[in-house]
Amino acid sequence: MKELWANPLFGACLTIVTFALARMLNERLKTPLANPILIASLLCIGFLGILGIPVEDYQVGGAFIEMFLLPVTAILGLAVYRQREILKRDFFPVVIGCFVGSLTSIVSTMALGKLFRLDEVLTASLIPKSVTTAIAIDLSEQLGGLKGITIMSVIICGVCGAAFHPLLIKLFKLDNKVARGVAIGTTSHSAGTTSALQLGEIEGAISGVSMGIAGISAVIIALFL
Repeated sequence: MKELWANPLFGACLTIVTFALARMLNERLKTPLANPILIASLLCIGFLGILGIPVEDYQVGGAFIEMFLLPVTAILGLAVYRQREILKRDFFPVVIGCFVGSLTSIVSTMALGKLFRLDEVLTASLIPKSVTTAIAIDLSEQLGGLKGITIMSVIICGVCGAAFHPLLIKLFKLDNKVARGVAIGTTSHSAGTTSALQLGEIEGAISGVSMGIAGISAVIIALFL
């Protein structure tokens, strides 16, 4: 059995199968709460936990999935290029929106950390939760946070954003496509951007740009605060 778990195809196949099941469940329930990423993650964790399979064995094959990040990034870049006229027209509102969103996220995290008397290291680890992983890890280390907690908070924030943003869009009656993209990209980074692409190409493109701008804004804001 050890040879089976250590086979690179195991991690890749487990990821594909669980995501396919999650998509089927999402289509049947037709609710944003049944987010495929969230459900697939829970299925993978449950399967590994029940059978006692080390995460390291899963990651041998799961790493193959990371190769698809490059073509996905290229697709996102194509969406941004197609919507370049909208980006030129609304460039400053997008930048300001991303900056305010990043400021709100960081200040609220620090305030809640003070309110609940969290350890400074834990608070520092949670500050970059709304930033894409690559930036969040470096920022957390600069602030004295813990890498593991930061990665966990980024994943939770992204998955929750992808799951709940359709409900929040309806709740706040957010009809402007640019505003939707800014809100999703600023708060839930790459996981939210993937979901934003399902709303439309404009939302996906603006969300992708907002993700980058929000990351830069968060670095500047966090270091000053």
